[in-house]
Amino acid sequence: MEHQEKKKSHKTGTIFDIKRFATHDGSGLRTTIFFKGCPLRCVWCQNPEGLEKEPAPVYFANKCIGCGTCLKICTNEGMTAEKSGIQIHKDRKEDWETIIYNCPAKAVAMDARVCTVEELIREVQKDRVFYRRGSGGVTLSGGEPLMQAEFAAELLAALKELGIHTAIETSLSASLETLKKVLPYLDQIYADMKLADAREHMACTGNTNQHIRENMEYLLTSPGWNRVIVRTPLIPSYTATSRNLAAIAKFLSGICPEVHYELLNYNPLAEAKYYLVGKKYCFEENPKLYTREQMRKFGTIVREHGIRNLIMEIE
Repeated sequence: MEHQEKKKSHKTGTIFDIKRFATHDGSGLRTTIFFKGCPLRCVWCQNPEGLEKEPAPVYFANKCIGCGTCLKICTNEGMTAEKSGIQIHKDRKEDWETIIYNCPAKAVAMDARVCTVEELIREVQKDRVFYRRGSGGVTLSGGEPLMQAEFAAELLAALKELGIHTAIETSLSASLETLKKVLPYLDQIYADMKLADAREHMACTGNTNQHIRENMEYLLTSPGWNRVIVRTPLIPSYTATSRNLAAIAKFLSGICPEVHYELLNYNPLAEAKYYLVGKKYCFEENPKLYTREQMRKFGTIVREHGIRNLIMEIE
């Protein structure tokens, strides 16, 4: 029988970053692929460049040489010269590809690219040699990968065919039907639970947590519950409160007493990204990392409310 060439996929996904040699997105060295688009609008979002699904232009003032080429090419004032410097107006229709191509300093770029499964597999293959030295692999992150579930499932299936360990970082803010599209191809699931209270979740993320709670219960009562690690990012005055952590711990341990639960220390590095995307950060003064003692206190709270398997890095 003649060998039949595998049919190539015509599906595409929108990716805003690929991070190599990641060590906090799963076991071993990882290649983390960041999917663009998210249904949530967390006021503290760590990747604000990944919120909108469609690619958009970004301007890097530190690269600009002030030649004015972009201003001359613009036909609808997509970029303008202001007292504070050149401003980019993403909502105005422009031939952004031409502007980007003609910028001699590469100070204008798109914040994402559209890729096929085959293109991403070629990227991943460059790193595969490092996976063999441990338990590394590929992690899908975002944004929210479940917003591009069909493409994500196809990519994950291709990775599994190659014998590559797979993981996902997800808010679970999607229907159960959508979640089930990717589950057969995942070795590890990192699922966020940020806020237990429905009203607080709506106020801070712009969306309900109903799907999140339902999906969490499905995962933690399924035969594959042991591949799930639930995470809470500790955001000062938002998620990092005794009341919220106690409520999350009671909810999770009530479903699965042996649930794996991780507390993530606050990440102060996100603030710098907000300037690029033209958004305001939620803190006037950027908080610092929590101290060892503060992290231990958070750990005590969740243990007192039923968490047995706690994962926590104390710097």
